[in-house]
Amino acid sequence: MNATYKLNRALGRLFDAHGRSFDPRQRVWSTATSPAIGEPVDSRCAAAWLQRESGFAVRVPVGVIGPRDASAEQLLAAEAVGRGLAEMGLPIICGGRHGVMEAACRGVAAGDGVSIGLLPDADPAFANPYVGIVIATGIGEARNALIARAALCLVVIGDSYGTLSEVALGRQFGKRVIGLEGAARVDGVEHAASVDAALDAVASCVLAVQVTM
Repeated sequence: MNATYKLNRALGRLFDAHGRSFDPRQRVWSTATSPAIGEPVDSRCAAAWLQRESGFAVRVPVGVIGPRDASAEQLLAAEAVGRGLAEMGLPIICGGRHGVMEAACRGVAAGDGVSIGLLPDADPAFANPYVGIVIATGIGEARNALIARAALCLVVIGDSYGTLSEVALGRQFGKRVIGLEGAARVDGVEHAASVDAALDAVASCVLAVQVTM
């Protein structure tokens, strides 16, 4: 475990390596008025505390995007990302269809998390079997803009024209975009070397910490 924070569960206080204290209600860091005392935890443990114990969980979902025609490696990565996000208590939003979207939802289901699928279709029957909440928009690929706008940040796995549109929209909306397994090499996409690195980046986003990958 890469212990970056100190967590005092009894007092509900989280401190960073600089001794700053985290306000879970506002998601801001400020100079601590008490000693930074607590158990050492990494960013994912800190994010899980925020989501499950602090009383101020982030309710905005993390976007997981990628192509329907995905490689085996991309599908494995998507499932691991979905499960990791669920274990942190983070809901996800995706396109609700197959490929990367289905693998991510399968991972979320395995981690007892919440997945939201925004279908381009008007018929909810087109959703993959692992989506927790199906929203059949009936607006076609325009739903990509809704995913990009609604997400706290985006994890992009692989590449396709539709995926690239979501990346571009996410960046236009000022969202952080974390890339894995062949994600487009475009300005503003932070490429993670592994699923663990991508999950750490999402946790940092949840904790309002900007990191350089």
